[in-house]
Amino acid sequence: MPEKTPRLSEDWLAVWIGLGIFVLSLGVLAGVDLLGWGVTTKVWTHPQGSLAPVSKAYANWPAVLSLLATYLFLLVITTAGAAALRLKLGQFALGFTVIFWISYLCWFLGSYAYIAQTPNKLAESGISWSLNLTPEAGFIVALVAGLIVGNFFPQFARWFQSAIRPEWYIKTGIVILGATLGVKAADQLGLFQAVMFRGLCAIVEAYLIYWAVVYFVARKFFKFPREWAVPLASGISICGVSAAIATGAAIKARPVIPIMVSSLVVIFAVVELLVLPFVAQAVLTEQPMVAGAWMGLAVKTDGAAVASGAIADSLICAKAAASGVRYEPGWIMGAAATVKVFIDVFIGVWAFVLAVIWCTTIEGTPGQGVPVGQIWQRFPKFVIGYMVTFLAVLLIAAPIARDVGKAKVALKDAKAANSAQVKSAEADAAAVTAKLDRVKGATGEADLFRGIFFVMTFFTIGLVSNFKKLWEEGIGKLAAVYVVCLFGFIIWVGLLISWIFFHGVQPPLLGA
Repeated sequence: MPEKTPRLSEDWLAVWIGLGIFVLSLGVLAGVDLLGWGVTTKVWTHPQGSLAPVSKAYANWPAVLSLLATYLFLLVITTAGAAALRLKLGQFALGFTVIFWISYLCWFLGSYAYIAQTPNKLAESGISWSLNLTPEAGFIVALVAGLIVGNFFPQFARWFQSAIRPEWYIKTGIVILGATLGVKAADQLGLFQAVMFRGLCAIVEAYLIYWAVVYFVARKFFKFPREWAVPLASGISICGVSAAIATGAAIKARPVIPIMVSSLVVIFAVVELLVLPFVAQAVLTEQPMVAGAWMGLAVKTDGAAVASGAIADSLICAKAAASGVRYEPGWIMGAAATVKVFIDVFIGVWAFVLAVIWCTTIEGTPGQGVPVGQIWQRFPKFVIGYMVTFLAVLLIAAPIARDVGKAKVALKDAKAANSAQVKSAEADAAAVTAKLDRVKGATGEADLFRGIFFVMTFFTIGLVSNFKKLWEEGIGKLAAVYVVCLFGFIIWVGLLISWIFFHGVQPPLLGA
């Protein structure tokens, strides 16, 4: 019996589910917390207390109830999606149940402090050492678990085949990611205007250099076809998982290709996290903002980039303080986060550019025009959802962030003048900061589900990845391209560009 035609593509399904979760998260802004019961996993040393509802409004909920509610919510919305795909709902529900619980267990194990905690927070966890992998170690654990199940227990994997849909999960996660980046961008607009401008200039220049050179190296020296070279160049140039999937979809690359690139990016980001902040401390103490921008340009996953900025922040501030210079903490990390945000925002733009190029030049017939409909058909629709959530939050949060900046300046001026208006200025600053915190809280609740979709992606990536086929497809050669490009020029070009745009920019001094 032939398969029924789906009512929606996975692409559009990702858009609607991602937007649905985003809209529910905005209930916080209206005083109705609709997703605050979602379970969050802290970096932990003891399992007890590691799970909790993401919102304080649900603080009285037991962690087990929060976890169960998260599972049931995702089960309902994904099963509804399965109905749109015309899948057998019973089989899908059983398969999704297996995938969710194994994936979340991997996320939980990856958050173990001795695995995940970064050097700047070891004391906070009461430990003296860690593998420093950040909670994104859960992605690696999930990938390994999926590879083990897929390669050594294939009969078990086939039992829940209908729910093994890594592209659907990752695209839904990317739609939600737009909201998280939107509030970060708004925060930078309000607090780091000079850094933001330099960061935008830096990533445009760096991206154009990175992408072109990686593509050339992959094609010229390693003889990869275009469908391999494009996701690889995008993954190294922007952010591995999101960029590789988006641009791979734009050129209709086989799903296994951006998936393999994504896995490599996560692994190499760990290496950079362990090395680059200490290099920055050694050579960039007098140029701390250069160090922050460098972390954002060189480290290719969001979590690892911000963690690298935080580590560099603490290391450089400590070294500078030893010589009598006391930088205000947070600015180095802010530079890293700002640059990384704008790198991520570029994903949608580049996916569109590549879709047009592929239709008109690579696969088009010389001398013939390409119908707009063909470009639209090729364009990855989930990028639309990503841009909608990003712009919506940016429009909501940017005016509030500007008000926060103005209120802080007014408070500082009132304190400097020893004015009677200090209490009033403090109240104004607290009020607008609370508004921005509500927006951050809303996007944080949505981002919780983004993290779960991402970890399910990595587990299902492993399930569909055959070791023998991966080697035949060229994962060893792919890693070689990554090593050559990353350590051969990406890190150093990123340092040069960071120096060009951030040289001489200093964070404020404490007490100044």
